[in-house]
Amino acid sequence: MTNKLISLAEAAALVPDGATISFGGFTVQRHPMAFVYELIRLRRRNLYLFGHSGGSDWDILIGAGCVKRVEAAYVADEAFGTIGPRWRQVIQRGDIEWEDYSNFAMVSRFTAGAMGLPFMPTRSLLGSDVLAKDSLSPEQRAADPRTASKKAHVMASPFAPDDQVVLLPAIHTDFTVLHVQKATPSGVIRIEGQTFADFEQALCADVLIVTAEEIVPEEALRLEAERNRVPYFAVHHVCHVPFGAHPFAVYRYYDYDPWQLKRYHAAAANDAAFEEYLDTFVYGVPDHASYLMAIGGPARLSALQADPILGYSPTMPRRRLD
Repeated sequence: MTNKLISLAEAAALVPDGATISFGGFTVQRHPMAFVYELIRLRRRNLYLFGHSGGSDWDILIGAGCVKRVEAAYVADEAFGTIGPRWRQVIQRGDIEWEDYSNFAMVSRFTAGAMGLPFMPTRSLLGSDVLAKDSLSPEQRAADPRTASKKAHVMASPFAPDDQVVLLPAIHTDFTVLHVQKATPSGVIRIEGQTFADFEQALCADVLIVTAEEIVPEEALRLEAERNRVPYFAVHHVCHVPFGAHPFAVYRYYDYDPWQLKRYHAAAANDAAFEEYLDTFVYGVPDHASYLMAIGGPARLSALQADPILGYSPTMPRRRLD
């Protein structure tokens, strides 16, 4: 079997300026944050993001000036911030190109891309202002051939003329990056717990990069092979990155870090404080290992340890952290 292991820095360096990319995970779960920080350190620019439920992985990348355009449902960290603070600011300032869909619509678009279809029919947007309002202008769409020529298309069903359906354009990306619990050197991957839209995102990308908490022997994941839903040949590169989703949670490994998320949202609400946060936790550290020391090292990480049965920490303080 081919050995697909490369370093995190090598993997991030594969993403050029202007690439289209999506990240796995959902709000405060399993985003490939170590990879995102590497992109920021590389000072990538003009990235084009596609996603359904981004958290501060998107928010910090946008705030660092790495992103030109996004198509998404929302950017938030659940109770820590109902709207990403940097995302809010670039929208209010008109500093980014964007188009919004519902969460289900974005997952449908990824599904179409994964299936090799040009679009996906749905009814879920009928009656919604999401259909009625376009954020990208015809000129912006025409300027980038990777952008759908229109946001959606409403038509009568060819099988029932009185039945309207919405056709949503498929998503096809240059890169998808997932963070998973386990991977083998050859690219067999195992996601435990909720999978969100990771499988669909994985299969609509030209290049799939996986960061993993553990690298395990082939035979460990060949058992119960039905749980390995992404075929190994679809995975191009694998990186061993323990705590690679911090400050977000990885089911059965560690919980989200409420102290760090609170610190981020407080800093990201202010331009100067946000730059200080970047200097402390991204630009000011050379790599992921140094980042983990900067956020508190072994003492902080051990406090996040998940109960192996519940999958999260039942003793984690989630309010009144001061």
